[in-house]
Amino acid sequence: MRKLLVRLRGDAGMNTAEYAVGTLAAVAFAGILLKVLTSGNVQSALTAVIDRALK
Repeated sequence: MRKLLVRLRGDAGMNTAEYAVGTLAAVAFAGILLKVLTSGNVQSALTAVIDRALK
């Protein structure tokens, strides 16, 4: 019975859950960043910066 209680108290599955939440947050952030960077205003600003750097 004691071994069962010790085994049930372990948190071996927590690492997987934490990685899943971290991965989900990273994917959500990447999606938002992609949406921002592909917007018209940001693209024109980045193009202007690159054009000035190359001149």
